[in-house]
Amino acid sequence: MRRFIIICTVACLSILGGVNLHAISFNLDSIAGWGKFPRFCVNTYRWGDKFFNTYDSLYVVGSGTKFNVKLTTDSWLNYINFSIPPKRTVNMVSDPSTSAGLYLTYLAVSVGYDINVSKLFGGSPHSRQRYNFGFTCSLFSTELYWEKNDVGTRLHRFGDEKDLDIDFNGIDMTSWGFDVFYFFNHKKYSQAAAFAFSKIQKRSQGSFYAGFSMYTQNYDIDFSSLPQYMLDQLPSWWNDYHYRVHTHNYGLRLGYGYNWVFAPRWCLGVSVSPVIGVRKGFVNSESENVSFSLYNHFKLSLVWNKGRWFAGIVGSVDSALISERETTFIGSNISASTAVGYRFNLW
Repeated sequence: MRRFIIICTVACLSILGGVNLHAISFNLDSIAGWGKFPRFCVNTYRWGDKFFNTYDSLYVVGSGTKFNVKLTTDSWLNYINFSIPPKRTVNMVSDPSTSAGLYLTYLAVSVGYDINVSKLFGGSPHSRQRYNFGFTCSLFSTELYWEKNDVGTRLHRFGDEKDLDIDFNGIDMTSWGFDVFYFFNHKKYSQAAAFAFSKIQKRSQGSFYAGFSMYTQNYDIDFSSLPQYMLDQLPSWWNDYHYRVHTHNYGLRLGYGYNWVFAPRWCLGVSVSPVIGVRKGFVNSESENVSFSLYNHFKLSLVWNKGRWFAGIVGSVDSALISERETTFIGSNISASTAVGYRFNLW
């Protein structure tokens, strides 16, 4: 089927642009020679690549290849903390969800397959769901994410009771968001070099960045299955012993990233960016209100490059703060991923 599509595409281009089918090449100069429309596409691509992806080569260089193949692992968990009056603390942590996969990448497009490693090694048969999309060039970066956790956690503290280890299945949390931000020192700093393995940082450099963030929170944490002596410690305004949140948040994302090239072929990357804005929606209430919102993104990476081989580990902590009627909620997504790969060209 794939071969049929390629043949049909080449045939159509030959009709439109007079392609010589006896000497097909995927070199950009050769494609430009197929006709007016292919030449327009190649010129547009070259203009966009120069405008959006130009770096100072003393600081950042490309990999020199269009393809890479890599083995990856990804593990993440949720940490939830409540501060409720009078000076009580409730916290819980989910079991890690771990996956492993194989990916093939061409330029900015990746295809691959993950398996639930936690299930294979006797963990939960259910995996928390998370989808991420990211695009980074020299000028700006965009991130789109969707996360859902409804498979339970472990309750570790409730009020004065510490060192607990209680199964808690009252979690139903969904969130999604979109961010776009601009790098001010985009000629010398590359976030892609630290977190996406698509560029190589040659000299240490950092950059401030700023942009817009929008995210939605839908939480329903049901404590009603706990013993009555625990329920009596919850705030009286939590209807039916539930903590419910349904909000839309809009904020300004301000951040700073730094890539430290501490040795040849090694780069340590760090990025921190709080999101300050407004929250509109319902927090344990039947009336909608507008309040202050705060979110924070933190990333740390260690990357190694040697020739066409590369490897790295990336850790991140994304935390949301909700403060309402003397109750403070902090929900964090903590993740760590690794990758080992090889870059190459086919044409």
